[in-house]
Amino acid sequence: MTVKVAVLGCSGRMGRNLIQASVEHEAIELVGGTVRESSSFVNFDLGEMAGIGAIGLKTSTSLAAVAEADVFIDFTAIESTLENIKWCRQHNKAMVIGTTGFSDEEVKIIEQAGQDIPLVLAPNTSVGVNLLFKLLQITAKAIGDYTDIEISEAHHRFKKDAPSGTAVKMGQVIAETLGRDLNECAVYGREGIMEERARDTIGFATVRAGDIVGEHTALFADLGERLEITHKASSRMTFALGAMRACTWVAKAKPGFYDMQDVLGLKDL
Repeated sequence: MTVKVAVLGCSGRMGRNLIQASVEHEAIELVGGTVRESSSFVNFDLGEMAGIGAIGLKTSTSLAAVAEADVFIDFTAIESTLENIKWCRQHNKAMVIGTTGFSDEEVKIIEQAGQDIPLVLAPNTSVGVNLLFKLLQITAKAIGDYTDIEISEAHHRFKKDAPSGTAVKMGQVIAETLGRDLNECAVYGREGIMEERARDTIGFATVRAGDIVGEHTALFADLGERLEITHKASSRMTFALGAMRACTWVAKAKPGFYDMQDVLGLKDL
């Protein structure tokens, strides 16, 4: 089965990697990509934009122009993604969403769309990162109650949301495993003279610098020892390849709200 895919917001750094991954994947047919009406890449060859040579597909400014796609990949921005979800829901199109920074209320809107269409919402489509989520669950269950837990992440200077969606997901996985509410136990910044660290908090630290693709570490620290679980991405292609796996999976799925744990079959481990 060949899955027809459209890449939304395809002129960005991630979009270009998604184009290349789509073209090179044997089970996927790239049928088009979209850009903003104000973009300088309107009516631009997708392959040339991605640096892989002309492929005869031009960018468009509307989802209707790529309506033949089975799956729409969206790594754009919050407002754009929410609008794209409405269109896909109306036209019965599956989605793979890698946009980050959604509020709890916005996630609920996305969950509701899963009543009508199959969609995967993943703050990180890397296979390695999603294995990391599983390792965090196991580690939190074993030692989380008596260790201090800190999450640190680093990304390139252009990333807008902080902490990253992946870091937040890491915190959610740990908090849920321990029966905590991340909204209540998260600490997103420390400055000045403070009281002793509360054991049941989960700390976050953020770095934005240069061209760092993505680095995430969870630290479980006790008196006398500490355990660190780290994932480092050196290329955005790892996220693009994970998104391709999500596309081939969601194209065959029933309507529902899914994540990469579903795609990779990690929930049953």
